[in-house]
Amino acid sequence: MNELVERFLEYIYRNNSGSDQTVDAYRRDLNQLTKYLEQKNINDFEQVTRAVFLEFVAVLRNPEPGIFNSDATINRKLSAYRSFYQYLNQYIGIQNNPLEGIRSVKNKRKIPEFLFLHEIREFLNTYDTSVLNELRDKTMFSLLYASGLRVSELINLTWGQIDMDQHIVHVRGKGNKERIVPFYPSLTDLLQEYKLRYWMTYAKDRETAVFLSNRSTKMTSRGVQYLMQKHADQIGFTMKIHPHMFRHSFATHLMDNGADIRIVQELLGHASLSTTQIYTHISLSNIKDIYEKTHPLAQRKNNELNS
Repeated sequence: MNELVERFLEYIYRNNSGSDQTVDAYRRDLNQLTKYLEQKNINDFEQVTRAVFLEFVAVLRNPEPGIFNSDATINRKLSAYRSFYQYLNQYIGIQNNPLEGIRSVKNKRKIPEFLFLHEIREFLNTYDTSVLNELRDKTMFSLLYASGLRVSELINLTWGQIDMDQHIVHVRGKGNKERIVPFYPSLTDLLQEYKLRYWMTYAKDRETAVFLSNRSTKMTSRGVQYLMQKHADQIGFTMKIHPHMFRHSFATHLMDNGADIRIVQELLGHASLSTTQIYTHISLSNIKDIYEKTHPLAQRKNNELNS
């Protein structure tokens, strides 16, 4: 079974994504399946019945007492298993497909966490850029918010992808797809200062990533997360902060200020418009909040006075 899994992963890498992260995600999901089947003494994917697979889904839903996987996680795993069995049916000659008739779970999509504009400003304006590490962090998080990048896109950026004159970033996103995202012109000065003072100090190779640790290594996702939360704690933020909140904030603030949803979709690099539509709910919530605070008859005190 492991040989078939590896052949499928090679197929995915070669024909679909070219992404190590995507292949790793498929590998984790398929390793879960094969481990479960081995526990059931099943050594052939063709022997997997619909009943066996439904039992496996139940285990995925509740892998340990008190621990439950989300609908989104279950659906992602089901999608991986569907792709795997389609591969087995089409290229290996296996006739069985235990996923036939098994539908995805209805996903109750959560509204993404985001920061208000005044919180973004407080976060970014409380760095001491005379300190090299703080100059790097301010530049890194300013670009994250300015262009709505994923953290993986941020840490893999090279200077060749940043056009200082045109104020744009050539982003290589999911599936190795490229998109062009602007950043506000005032960020150019900060990027140039960072490059001259910090990057030129630590870069050993002129082709290396834009954002480096002070050990001259490329920043990691975990490192970015740590530095973000560290600064949030230092300035008295009580909430948990993560890099994707800046991406959510970028999209939310654009929508709140009248950006067309298809433009936001393009800037975020979403393949489907439905993925971007979550931000319309945030904007509606914001509109209702502003209405209730500003309309004279919507305010509680005025309602009481007029009752």
